[in-house]
Amino acid sequence: MTSCSYFAGIDWASRAHSVCVLDAAGRVGLRLDLPHDKEGIQRLIRQLKSFRGIAVAIERPSGVLVDALIEAGLRVVPIHPNVLKASRARYHGAGKSDPGDAYMLADLLRTDGHRFRPLEPQTDEIRALRALVRIRDDLVAERVALANQLRSLLESFWPGAIDIFSEIDSPIALAFVARYPTPQSAAHLGEKRLASFLAQHSYCGRRSPAALLERLRGAATGCSGELEAQAKGELVRSLAAILERLVVELAKLTARIEYSVANLADGQIVMSFPRAGRICAAQILAELGSVRERFPSEAQLAAEAGVCPVTYASGKHRSVVFRFACNHRLRRAIACLADNSRHGNPWAANVYHRARSRGCDHPHAIRILARAWVRVLWRAWFTRTPYQPHLHRSAASLNMAKG
Repeated sequence: MTSCSYFAGIDWASRAHSVCVLDAAGRVGLRLDLPHDKEGIQRLIRQLKSFRGIAVAIERPSGVLVDALIEAGLRVVPIHPNVLKASRARYHGAGKSDPGDAYMLADLLRTDGHRFRPLEPQTDEIRALRALVRIRDDLVAERVALANQLRSLLESFWPGAIDIFSEIDSPIALAFVARYPTPQSAAHLGEKRLASFLAQHSYCGRRSPAALLERLRGAATGCSGELEAQAKGELVRSLAAILERLVVELAKLTARIEYSVANLADGQIVMSFPRAGRICAAQILAELGSVRERFPSEAQLAAEAGVCPVTYASGKHRSVVFRFACNHRLRRAIACLADNSRHGNPWAANVYHRARSRGCDHPHAIRILARAWVRVLWRAWFTRTPYQPHLHRSAASLNMAKG
């Protein structure tokens, strides 16, 4: 940050923000606390813009405050809270306080600003896609947790309701346990009534009503008393109602994401990779963004995605370990792309099987394949060119060797 004359640190909070501004020599030029409201943010921006050539350090890369600062044309640099925590020893063991953290952020930016990359504003389309994708991922995790909770509840007093359909969070399974939440409620369920239920809910499975009824009757039986069974039946109805609504909303959200990513130029690039699919492509693009300057090399993208290891070396000791510090959402998305691609791309399958033959377990082999795909993905994204197998030299060489 040698081009900056002033350095600001903002310790953000949900109700108020502490601000400290230092000059190039480290002298304090401003200290103040401002409320987190419209007037407070506007005053903060006016105060910061009164210093010519100022850069702003803050612990988070997103949010209302960050958006307002970027929109005002200020240079915003995110500094991870772990970096701030590790730097406390430099400040005579300073304890945790909002004004102290604001000063430390400003001073870190002054002395080590060359180590941090300023935020570049993403396009509105990317920001919208990111919001949709991240919320969908969180809701999928909630659906899995609720489904596990419902499954565990049914196992405690009525395992048959789990066995009758393959997935407990499928629409027809949720409709069944909502209609028959206890063994007693399904005591008089026969083939004709079950066939009517299946037709009403458009059952597309291959099992006949008789076979499904046999699975239901053949499951283990619980030993719950009448009152306990009634109480658990009410819980089953509640969980099924929540899950049913969540599944419907997730389907709508998924359709919105698929439409959005298909209409973005960068979305078409990521979707061009083997078996990327729309949701996986959207997850990658949401974290990748549209600002090419964020990742000037494929090595930086690989580190951000956590698909390359970290090397520790000191004297005669050298170790290569798993990279924990990364964008975990991006790692999951690129690993998903790698895992899918090995089923439809000969080159990807070859990279994966070679890794397994060297003794790597499945997750390690997928990371190796993901690292290989990152090189290609970065080149396609950076040059704005869809994936073309004949330009992928490693894949083309493999095809020639097989031919």
